[in-house]
Amino acid sequence: MAESQIKAPKAAKAPKGGKGGKSSSGPNFNIKLVNAEDGKVVTRFPPEPSGYLHIGHAKAALLNQYFAQEYHGKLIIRFDDTNPSKENAEFQDAILEDLELMGIKGDEVSYTSDFFPQLYDKMIEMIKEGKAYADDTPVEKMREERTEGIASARRERTVEENLKIFTEDMTNGTEEGLLNCIRAKLSVTSPNKALRDPVMFRCNQTPHHRTGTTWKVYPTYDFACPIVDSMQGVTHALRTSEYRDRNPQYEWVNKANGMRKVYIWDFSRINFVYTLLSKRKLQWFVDQKLVSGWDDPRFPTVRGIRRRGMTIEGLRTFILGQGPSKNILNLDWSLIWATNKKVIDPIAPRFVAIAKNNIVEVTIVGGPAQPYTEEKPRHKKNPAVGTKKVLYSSSIYIEQEDAQTFSEDEEVTLMDWGNAFIRKITKDESGIVTVIGAELHLDGDFRKTDKKITWLAKSDDLTPVDLVDFDYLITKEKLSDTDDVKDFVNPNTEFHSPALADLNIRDLPAGEIIQFERKGYFKLDKAYSKEDDSAAVFFTIPDGKTVQRYGAKSSK
Repeated sequence: MAESQIKAPKAAKAPKGGKGGKSSSGPNFNIKLVNAEDGKVVTRFPPEPSGYLHIGHAKAALLNQYFAQEYHGKLIIRFDDTNPSKENAEFQDAILEDLELMGIKGDEVSYTSDFFPQLYDKMIEMIKEGKAYADDTPVEKMREERTEGIASARRERTVEENLKIFTEDMTNGTEEGLLNCIRAKLSVTSPNKALRDPVMFRCNQTPHHRTGTTWKVYPTYDFACPIVDSMQGVTHALRTSEYRDRNPQYEWVNKANGMRKVYIWDFSRINFVYTLLSKRKLQWFVDQKLVSGWDDPRFPTVRGIRRRGMTIEGLRTFILGQGPSKNILNLDWSLIWATNKKVIDPIAPRFVAIAKNNIVEVTIVGGPAQPYTEEKPRHKKNPAVGTKKVLYSSSIYIEQEDAQTFSEDEEVTLMDWGNAFIRKITKDESGIVTVIGAELHLDGDFRKTDKKITWLAKSDDLTPVDLVDFDYLITKEKLSDTDDVKDFVNPNTEFHSPALADLNIRDLPAGEIIQFERKGYFKLDKAYSKEDDSAAVFFTIPDGKTVQRYGAKSSK
């Protein structure tokens, strides 16, 4: 079943109950936004176009959409494009595409760069009022002074000197301008270090992907976000709890500039074990070519987990199922994959694959004199999934793993066919089963057999497939801020198993989600090529029952 055929809900719906309601078994949505008026709530999702959307961003986007819809209000998607050194149009376009795939379309799409002139003027006013100053203290020393609560030697520069540096040197990107930044004049010794004269503007000569070389000076997120929120009519800024210490800074910036108040709502970010959500660290994996790109199936990006087999419906259901709680979540991936299984299991067609390196040929007495095909349901419990061709022959293949469990004269069930007696088992000196003789017994009762075996008729039309499984990219459950990601790279994260699959696989298009009987769920990443007989490449889709761990996997 292709993912495009798996219908995702149009809106980010929470459990029934509406404003002030909650589900008896689901997450608590019993949350009323402060001073929220129905029809007047405006939320915003402000991604930085410096990477692809990951699962943490997905949560923020869905919650912003949920509250906008819950209050019959408006959602703004605004790109925080204030750092031309990291941002580009590729990331910007990809973010919009991923949001649309999740069913998120803003009532308005805008860019912080649209407001550069107003932000520039606001900073001039702040400097004139003595609320900001130019500082050329080296970065490391500035960081040390902020930590120790030491005032910068440049803090008492005159208004005229600060204006000249900002409007002439920084604006024109001169050598002097590049040495300076503009800092808000808040506090030197505040217990909240986010209030210790934060940087509000920086000089940067890198061309901007939207404004080109028009600007050489750019506002920081901390300066631009609260002002633009207010300018755009945002009523409630939803932010992850990691920004909590910066909330007073947000409020100060708006108050210092005479802006309308914006209410802040904190929610917990979503964290997964053995997972990196830092765009800087993910970029490192891309740069080191340890992954195939931002859509690598081992990445927590929306594109990565979709390529692995996550459906949009599964992703939305899981994230909204967590609710807008402020509690820190450190989750195991098995939880989200279990949600996804509920989406794909009722509709994923069933096929057969046999491990290529462990094939045992079985000769069946009573089998057909000539091979023939029959139409069988693709999904025994869901006729709507359609039918498939099953080839029958007196010579079939099974896996060595199954053959090793057989005893002579034992009755087993050949799935999608019927029962058979195992009459003769031949092994080599090492105990490997080489040949099996069986006798077809179609009158047998499958309910009375212990072993239900997948098999394939011996044929030149069997399809070569590559079954690919993955492990985590890092070896530590949670990296600390001081950990160097280079020290925790998992050296072996990709596992290939060559197999032969039934003839139906030859016609499946890339993107199809299926189940190989007794092996699990898979997503077809690369379709079979009839031209050169190259294998179809399938990625395993975790089902929530197997817990991945560095170096091993175990079932719950």
